[in-house]
Amino acid sequence: MTGRGKPPEGPPDNPSGGEDEYRSLVFDESFVRAARLQEFSAQERMGEHARAVRSLPARGTRRHRSRAAVALVLLIALAFATAVYIGFRNPYPAPVGRRAEPLRTTVIPLAPKGRVPGGTVDSLLANDPAAEYRTGASGINLPSVRRTKNFSDSQVTIALTTVKDYLVGSSLDPDVLTGGVVRPVGRLLDPDQTAQFDRSMDAPADDGEHNATGWLVRFDPAEVELADPGIRVDGTLSYTEAGADTLEVVSDHTFTYALRPAVSGPHRADGASLFTVRRVLHFLLDREDIRLHRLEIRSAYVQAGPQSCSAGAAALRPLLAGEHADNRGPAGTDPYATGVPAAALCGSLAVSSPTQGPPPRGPDAARSPRSRP
Repeated sequence: MTGRGKPPEGPPDNPSGGEDEYRSLVFDESFVRAARLQEFSAQERMGEHARAVRSLPARGTRRHRSRAAVALVLLIALAFATAVYIGFRNPYPAPVGRRAEPLRTTVIPLAPKGRVPGGTVDSLLANDPAAEYRTGASGINLPSVRRTKNFSDSQVTIALTTVKDYLVGSSLDPDVLTGGVVRPVGRLLDPDQTAQFDRSMDAPADDGEHNATGWLVRFDPAEVELADPGIRVDGTLSYTEAGADTLEVVSDHTFTYALRPAVSGPHRADGASLFTVRRVLHFLLDREDIRLHRLEIRSAYVQAGPQSCSAGAAALRPLLAGEHADNRGPAGTDPYATGVPAAALCGSLAVSSPTQGPPPRGPDAARSPRSRP
């Protein structure tokens, strides 16, 4: 055994009063236990390259480490239990996301008083208020943007841009108008309205909720086609806060389409006619909608003509050059029926003279529908 040191209990007492001069050199049991080095046995030292001594772990080190590990585990468990307890005891409930409500639609066909006038596109527009309108998406202009109490100017701009994208996709896209495509419209909707939109496209009904032409402008490609891709557009966009977390945007636009019969072979140059659709749409966009570039449509008010009052809900049914409205009025309405009532509305088409100019548009124009498209 090598290495010297004081035993943990101190030097041993000498009861004989110092008579044994070698007493201080005797290694008692406590001194041996405190040793950090241990000499190998004679047999162990006989091996090749064997060392004379080996180190011993400090007594109690393993026990100390074990206790530290247990304390750490207990501390982690205590912290986790505290976090779970605080979570269950949190007095502030987690915010609940606002769910989009079903779209409410009102689609009014406008019946002409006589035969629908025909002619070339230029001659028709020259005698129509749409002659002063802009062409395509350039007719859908954003208003001047200012931040609101709870929304920055960039958020307002994104909301208005999303609404414009919806109007362009649902009113101007040729594939939507006559091709039966709906994706450019459906992809901009809040997911809560997707099921209603899909049902309106697959099984339209004039029930105020599933009228396809409340969501978009659509013609039957087997009956009509665009005589001129330059659709004339005029209208306004306005916005306001509908709450601390919601923007309301109102669009009020009139779209004038030049149409002709969908027939094979050459078309008559003077066989075009005009069809006008006025759409007043109320949109809601919360912060999540603005971030994801989507929207909720709360209501749609549509006037479209010339059509017969018996026009269906799947697509608009324009009366073309030389045609006149049938004598059938709107479908009857049963006040005793349950469920969502049918709109059962029809108007008379009366186009203002182009010399009068477009109707005035005050700040409340989007909220006060005009009597004609």
